[in-house]
Amino acid sequence: MSIRIRLTLWYVSLLAVVLIAFSITLYITLQISLTNELNRSLEDRARQVALGIQASNDPLDILRTGVIQLPELGVFSSPSIFIQIADMDGNVLRRSPNLMGNNLPIDAETLNFIQAEQSYQKTMDVGSVQMRLYSVPLVFGNKVIGMVQVGKPLAEVESTLRSVLLFLVSGTLVSLILASLVGVFMVYLSLRPIDRITMTADRIVRAEDLNQRLPVPPTDDELARLSRTINRMLERLDNFFQAQVRLSADVSHELRTPLTIIRGNVEMLRKMGDSPTDRAEGLNAIESALSRMSRLVSDLLLLSQADAGMALKMRPLDLDGVILDVFQQAHALRGGVQLKLGHADPAQVYGDEDRLKQLLINLMENAIKHTPVGGSVTLSVYRTKNSVRISVADTGAGIPPEYLPHIFDRFYRVKGQRVKGSGLGLAIAKWIAEAHNGELTAESEPGIGSTFTLELPVYHED
Repeated sequence: MSIRIRLTLWYVSLLAVVLIAFSITLYITLQISLTNELNRSLEDRARQVALGIQASNDPLDILRTGVIQLPELGVFSSPSIFIQIADMDGNVLRRSPNLMGNNLPIDAETLNFIQAEQSYQKTMDVGSVQMRLYSVPLVFGNKVIGMVQVGKPLAEVESTLRSVLLFLVSGTLVSLILASLVGVFMVYLSLRPIDRITMTADRIVRAEDLNQRLPVPPTDDELARLSRTINRMLERLDNFFQAQVRLSADVSHELRTPLTIIRGNVEMLRKMGDSPTDRAEGLNAIESALSRMSRLVSDLLLLSQADAGMALKMRPLDLDGVILDVFQQAHALRGGVQLKLGHADPAQVYGDEDRLKQLLINLMENAIKHTPVGGSVTLSVYRTKNSVRISVADTGAGIPPEYLPHIFDRFYRVKGQRVKGSGLGLAIAKWIAEAHNGELTAESEPGIGSTFTLELPVYHED
């Protein structure tokens, strides 16, 4: 069953429950109201007749003569109201002309209530007609001598209730039919954006084109937020897919060069014979190519572990020892570049010592490689209240502004640089910084030099 049908059924079912409950409540309320109104009108008419009899008769005359003067009941009756006066034996003494010789029924239960000087009302069948009867006692000298009965057929009330019931039933059915039609249309309008999302997503899957995006409705509702979320997911998938494509291409390119070197030197060794000099040169070239391949594979493995959520060995660290170790290791790489230890504030951070050293050595090695002989690289530490900044500044050629936003991307290399690397060192450094809740940024001016800054939160003992 489709969502459209389920939503329509839920909508119509809920409306049906509300309408039926409302109709039942209205019908019962109207029935009670009409019945109460009928009872009040019969009670008023019966009491009028009883009061009229009491007003026109003297209790002493009744006791002396035993005769009661009864009024003409025609003045109290109407076409739909019937009146009769009876004694305590159930004998009818007088009745309204519209009864046309017929009597209103008197049962033992009614006589018992009248004998107890209590009024009594009851619905009884008079021939083929249901009638509401109200009986009130006639009391003279603290003695009940008879009763006044007033009756009215229930046909008018029943007719009104039937008309209302017919209106409620037909109105409920018409309302449910209209609600079903309107519900189907409204559900169609509501779910049409989902259809567009589904068709667009299916088209993207079939065409394998992650550059396409879902249409975003102009309203800021759940569907608009869903479309934006899916678009962000598609963007991430597209970026990931493009990164994988670039990764495959870059890895192939990076591995092709050392493999070519190794293959060429192996063939040369086979042809050159046993010359010690040629053998040494060939082996050195092969060793260099293997070292390059080993570094590339090691960096790729580290990035793969980072993507998989590799856990770091975090603990409180004094930066002084880390900075000195990095500075000493960098001396082995400096060549003709002068290394300087600049401002050095003592600071403590919470981190992985080996990874922080790897980050800083990558920055130092990168700065040394791109600084000409006679230039300098300066390592400095600045501490503030809540953070510590470690900067690596060089006096190299600098990085053009258009390349600066991309230097932390994997396998990205600035065009025109005299020294080529794998393009993974800065990407690894960026990941290590973020894993320490830090930030790695770069500033550069062509012809002046570059400065890489690592900012980490200061560790505070609790």
